[in-house]
Amino acid sequence: MLSYILKRLAQTVLVLFGITLITFILLNVVPGDPVAMMLDKRADEATIEKVRHEMGLDVPLPEQYVNFVKGAVRLDFGKSYFTKENVMDALVRSFKVTVKLAAMSFIFACVIGLTCGMIAAVYRGKWIDSLLMTLSMVGVSAPSFWIAIILQIVIGLKLDLLPISGFDGPLNYILPSIALGTRYAGSIARITRTSMLDVTKQDYIRTARSKGVKEFLVIMKHALKNAMIPIVTLVGTELGYMLTGSMLIEKVFAIPGIGKLAVDGMMNRDLPLLQGTVVYIALVFVIVNLVVDISYAFIDPRIRYGKGGE
Repeated sequence: MLSYILKRLAQTVLVLFGITLITFILLNVVPGDPVAMMLDKRADEATIEKVRHEMGLDVPLPEQYVNFVKGAVRLDFGKSYFTKENVMDALVRSFKVTVKLAAMSFIFACVIGLTCGMIAAVYRGKWIDSLLMTLSMVGVSAPSFWIAIILQIVIGLKLDLLPISGFDGPLNYILPSIALGTRYAGSIARITRTSMLDVTKQDYIRTARSKGVKEFLVIMKHALKNAMIPIVTLVGTELGYMLTGSMLIEKVFAIPGIGKLAVDGMMNRDLPLLQGTVVYIALVFVIVNLVVDISYAFIDPRIRYGKGGE
């Protein structure tokens, strides 16, 4: 297990290096001068060159990339071109907001998805199975921003039950969490049903039932536990997406999270802010995937990493 973790950590370094290189190249080949965008159109050439020098944009691109990597290792991405705020401070502030949204959405998606998936599997072929799978398909297919707007209009404006924007109190979390978590809940429900149906066909499930084990214990202790591998894989990936922020959801609900921060960086071509955001997103996905892979061995003892295992 230890050798596997060390191997994955080494791969993480290579992945982050590749992502930073690709991001740096793409951001620098996009047309437009960030300095010219910052300054007034009437700024003279001398002023523009002075600002470029202060930002370190007058040195060759390879040197700029080396400076960026050195700063990233120290978690120092510089200051935003437009707000002049330290990029790391902006990431930490936005991360705290995104974590709250991700946690609420994750709980909603897992509770609804697992429950609906198990019910559909237990009552396979019956009307409740068809109903739940139809609803899950709608949840997966409907765009998150469309769900968000519908929730705002119906629950926020028509019924006036919940606030439609901001992220100041617990009530502000509800609508964004439902809008963001609905799609993931549908995916979890469908994969849970499929995985549960595969497991319930196994001999040990029939044996447990023939021994008189209560159906609830058969489902929860034997079936669900052994169906968790594909579910954990999907849930881990979706948690990564949630932790990196949803640009559309955060924009619709005016939530100052990572997604909104990334949009602001793209709109302003704020290179330090964009580079810091991309590194954060890459790091989140790498860590989440590593945790998911390690969890396999605890969920299913037959899986072993290290000696002769993968």
